[in-house]
Amino acid sequence: MYNKNIYNKIGIIYNEPVSSGDFKESSQDILLQVEAVEESLYKLHKNPVRIPFTRNVGDFIKKIEKEKVKMCFNLCETVDENPFFISHPASILELLGISFSGSSSSALMLSTDKLIAKRLIESSDMITPSYVLYNENEPADFSNLKFPVIAKPRFEDASIGIDQESIFHDEVELEKRIKNFYDRFGEIIVEEYIQGREFNLSLFGYPAPKVLPIAEIDFSSFPNNLHKIVGYSAKWDKNSFEYNNTPRIFPENLSNVLETKMDLIAQSCFNLFMIRDYARIDMRVNSSGDIYILEINANPCLSPDAGFFAAAEKSGLTYPKMIELFLSFMSQRNDK
Repeated sequence: MYNKNIYNKIGIIYNEPVSSGDFKESSQDILLQVEAVEESLYKLHKNPVRIPFTRNVGDFIKKIEKEKVKMCFNLCETVDENPFFISHPASILELLGISFSGSSSSALMLSTDKLIAKRLIESSDMITPSYVLYNENEPADFSNLKFPVIAKPRFEDASIGIDQESIFHDEVELEKRIKNFYDRFGEIIVEEYIQGREFNLSLFGYPAPKVLPIAEIDFSSFPNNLHKIVGYSAKWDKNSFEYNNTPRIFPENLSNVLETKMDLIAQSCFNLFMIRDYARIDMRVNSSGDIYILEINANPCLSPDAGFFAAAEKSGLTYPKMIELFLSFMSQRNDK
């Protein structure tokens, strides 16, 4: 366990949220994470220090040095709402030699870029939905995709840019509307929409993670005219039908075979992407039992109402105990 006398001052690194815009709800969520981690650190008799990360890297380094923190919780999800920079705070902490929670800068970069993530998965014996990268500067051939398909921004997280309008039923519709997505979000991954059950597998631990209880998204209340996806509204718009009808459940009727297969895939993804401490892997299982990897999240949300802590709580952990374990992971790396 960590040395309580040495590591009392703990940094909390986070991106400053925006208060307006189309995706302000997901941006504001970072403050809930900061407050939850901060409260738990106080309960653990620690001295948390908030350290926002902006493009002014010099001020960030000065704050780190002034506070003399030896360990930090890295909660950064963007820099100025640009997810392309998600790995930069971790890079700076690595250069400063400060132990921090979660994955290295390289793992964050690999898992955030959906194109690289898909290519890595394809290099293994795991499967991900077939896809095409859309960039208006290069021709895209969608003829080999099976419709319907779903369009996802290459770099965005938190289901930004994903809703019912992201589903396309034929190539004519796709060609007609895909440029609008590109104009808003940049490069787009167009992938086959997989019908089936959706599972979230959370992993936690260092140096070797354990798979926490498997969660499933319950779409049973969705009418036939809605595609069963966890889009932006389902995650962030509390007044939407999707938000109120995509409950997270922990199924008790999973077959041992399916559970074992998903566990092994989650562990393989964790290792393939060189993830550290915690992660969430989203999967879909079709009617034939094929398991498709949808998303690799190397820094899942740590809000008390988010999926990762729900799985941790289901395993028997309280929020402060989870934070204490994160501290022990960081301490182990400091002691090496």
